[in-house]
Amino acid sequence: MKAKYEVNQYVGVPVAPDASGHYQIKREPDGDFKLHSWRTGRHSKGKYRGVGQIFLTENNLKVAVVAAYPVNYKERHAYTPMQRLTSEFVTDDVVALAQTHLDA
Repeated sequence: MKAKYEVNQYVGVPVAPDASGHYQIKREPDGDFKLHSWRTGRHSKGKYRGVGQIFLTENNLKVAVVAAYPVNYKERHAYTPMQRLTSEFVTDDVVALAQTHLDA
């Protein structure tokens, strides 16, 4: 039997550094942005420390966590696995702006 592991869903928004090195939300051509969901996978590295933390997707896209929820192990395949959590965080302003899209 394979070992089970703790699975969390991370709702996040893609981010990119601006000219001064601070992370900002990556905007679509129309100026808006969308939130997406990822999950921890068997080989995901790093430790979750809180909202605003940046993680890398399997395609090396940097994403800031806007919300995190536990996921039942059996339901894990409903979400795309992420690669690893980093030690970087976005500012509270970026998190607050992204959280306005949580219920949308």
